[in-house]
Amino acid sequence: MSLEVITMGRVGVDLYPEQIGVRLPEVRSFAKSLGGSATNVAVAAARLGRRSAVITKVGNDPFGDYVRSALAGFGVDTRWVGTDPALRTPLVFCEIFPPDNFPVYFYREPKAPDMNISRDDLDFGAIADAAVFWTTGTGLSDEPSRSATIAALDARRRREVTIHDLDHRPHLWKESADAPRWAREAVRRATVVVGNLDEVEMATGSREPTSAAGVLLGLGVHLAIVKRGHEGVYARTAREEVSVPPVETAVLNGLGAGDAFGGSLCHGLLAGWPLRRTLEVANAAGAIVASRLACADAMPTFGEIEELLGKKVPL
Repeated sequence: MSLEVITMGRVGVDLYPEQIGVRLPEVRSFAKSLGGSATNVAVAAARLGRRSAVITKVGNDPFGDYVRSALAGFGVDTRWVGTDPALRTPLVFCEIFPPDNFPVYFYREPKAPDMNISRDDLDFGAIADAAVFWTTGTGLSDEPSRSATIAALDARRRREVTIHDLDHRPHLWKESADAPRWAREAVRRATVVVGNLDEVEMATGSREPTSAAGVLLGLGVHLAIVKRGHEGVYARTAREEVSVPPVETAVLNGLGAGDAFGGSLCHGLLAGWPLRRTLEVANAAGAIVASRLACADAMPTFGEIEELLGKKVPL
């Protein structure tokens, strides 16, 4: 059967502290799980029954073996998980200070294997044929991944549904001024764009949701989605504006919530749900992950989303 969702970008191994509310020097033990934005989105979509795959790269090391094994366990196709012969699989640590402080420490030096994804690694036919294709801003932060990401988006020819997640990590850019430029290049090739307030400000110059969404639509996007944290989500198309409040939850670790939102967004768009319903379910998926420690391992099932919302979710 053909793939429904293909994502492209970052992967890593998350080592998150099991002691909450303390700095890393005082942490005694860590929980290991799969991570990386594009990888998490592929897992989240698979948890909701979608046939998904991720285009990424790992190192020739035991953590690379773990990434492939974990992805397979989640039902994510690993055919495009490449191996860099010299670089190590990245590690990610964080500190957990609920409800809203989660410092992240990336170990991606001298370079992460996923930044060495090149055009030669891409199956342009599969990318063009996928019902949903998802790229991230991290993939634009260095070469050859930048050129590969743009080439993959070009292969889509702005087919629905082509999603670009602004996913801005400032420290990964050698020149900060390059980030807005390349974000706009990706946006012009996408039909759906997703970002939080900081990310849309980077891409558009405005952090006011209505204004920022208007700029994104002006660049050719069909659907602009602005995640506003504790104020919920704002989305805009040429004909519709929707604001959806957040789903209340006891936050443990907010990292990965946006990726759960993304996987659910992919499902809702594929299912043809009304925009409001899509965002409500995506918010619930994000809230569930925010209440848990891990990212990929925490991605919810439909049953868990229904339980949180207190109502049946159409498949």
